[in-house]
Amino acid sequence: MTEQLIFELAAPEPPSFGNFLPGRNAEALAAVKALASGDAAETGVLLWGAPGTGKTHLLRAAVRAVEALGGSATFIADPGALLAQDPESLAARKMVAIDGIDQATPEAQARLFTLFNRLKDRGGHLIAASRLALTGLSVREDLRTRLGWGLVYEILALADADKPAALAAYARQRGFRLTDDVIGYLLAHGRRDMATLLATLSALDRYSLATKRPITIPMLRDWWQREIGLDR
Repeated sequence: MTEQLIFELAAPEPPSFGNFLPGRNAEALAAVKALASGDAAETGVLLWGAPGTGKTHLLRAAVRAVEALGGSATFIADPGALLAQDPESLAARKMVAIDGIDQATPEAQARLFTLFNRLKDRGGHLIAASRLALTGLSVREDLRTRLGWGLVYEILALADADKPAALAAYARQRGFRLTDDVIGYLLAHGRRDMATLLATLSALDRYSLATKRPITIPMLRDWWQREIGLDR
């Protein structure tokens, strides 16, 4: 409960490439960036992996990046929603991002197949995410072939050993320094998933600026005590 309260108080920033910590996913991140910027020759990119690895983050970040460049993009959280979308309107987008394609019904798969072909004809892009690898997807074979025409990456969770360096790099990117003892304290006393850790760092950065105090263990304890009455 206490960690959940911290997560709620430290509202995460909107997904972006800047707040995605790549770890072993640097190549996948570069491919998604290229797709969003229009520098990729491929029509599509498929990201697959276990829940919580950052697939949805990358899809949403790609859509935001396209929109920031003035293009039209759509994020679809459930492939079943394709059945309620206007096919021509979707095909006119610069990018369509679809999450959870491993759960697509046969009807949604048919729409996805048609959408891929129309995006390819018009120079648009499709980025999709799945919990299963392409070979393990229960989809029609012509759709599997289309998805395989593009780039396919497994998104891997950030290893615990990589988290201290990743958190320090994220802090430097935001313009503040995070000492080893603070990182160790965060990892020892809070939830260790990256979404919560990054949300906490974002909130700490705001608190540090507001109070004009550097981020130290005493300041972190004070913040926890102020926000939720938690003494750690």
